[in-house]
Amino acid sequence: MANENKIPEESKLDAKAAKKAAKLAKQEEKIAKQKEKRRKQLEKAGASSEEIQKALDNDAEYEEEGGSRLAVFFVTAVIIVIWLAILVLLIRMDVGGFGSTVLRPLLKDVPYINRILPDEAGEAAVSAETDTEYPYTTLDEALARIKELEVELQNAKNEAADSQNHNEELQAQSAQLEEYKAKEAEFEALKQKFDEEVVFSDNAPDINEYKAFYESIDPANAEAIYRQVIEQQQKDTQLEEYVSMYSSMKPKQAAAIFDTMTDDLKLVARILMAMDADSSSSILGAMNAETAAKLTKIMNPSES
Repeated sequence: MANENKIPEESKLDAKAAKKAAKLAKQEEKIAKQKEKRRKQLEKAGASSEEIQKALDNDAEYEEEGGSRLAVFFVTAVIIVIWLAILVLLIRMDVGGFGSTVLRPLLKDVPYINRILPDEAGEAAVSAETDTEYPYTTLDEALARIKELEVELQNAKNEAADSQNHNEELQAQSAQLEEYKAKEAEFEALKQKFDEEVVFSDNAPDINEYKAFYESIDPANAEAIYRQVIEQQQKDTQLEEYVSMYSSMKPKQAAAIFDTMTDDLKLVARILMAMDADSSSSILGAMNAETAAKLTKIMNPSES
């Protein structure tokens, strides 16, 4: 009996399948006719085979567009749901206080929707954080703090002014040192010119004339002059040794030593004047500002 019922059911399924297949065949035949008609129209219009094929493909894509609309709608709906979930999460976490300050007064009495609002405990924490930004409970406390800040600001301005004055003083000393170096270079040039044109020139006095001059000097005076010459040579030799020694040091090391020689600044000035300009300026720049100023005046007495 069961087999008898099963046979008609299978026959019904076969009939439906055949009917569906016939329907599909008719649709394909109809589509084929439409394509052929479309092809003839394009050929009549003078289109190339590539253009005809491209147009037929576009027609096929247009026919399939109806099926893709449902997919687009479904994807759009999913995106909207995701964004709504993100929005609810942000409100729930009370990001920026938006949920507690803006939405709570509006939605707190709306059933179900008010469940997305943040907890009141979170609002209390936000309120506490806000209160900590203003630690002053009275106006007098705030004014006292303002006065303290004004004093700190004034102290900072005074320090800046002192630093500016110190910089100006150093700049003035540097200008004096540059002037001294220029005069020193001018003196050396004049000395070299005198030696070349007078002492060692072809018209210089004969050595016998120098001999006769010194023999004509009173013996006591000659002895005194000789002694002075010897002492000066010794001082010059010692000065050269000092210059060589301090020139080989680093400027900071030499400056530290010269800062302790405040009782003999004239010797320090002689040593610096015998050095080259770069070495002496580097040492002066590393020395105590007050000591450097005194040395600059000694080396340049015309400015004192």
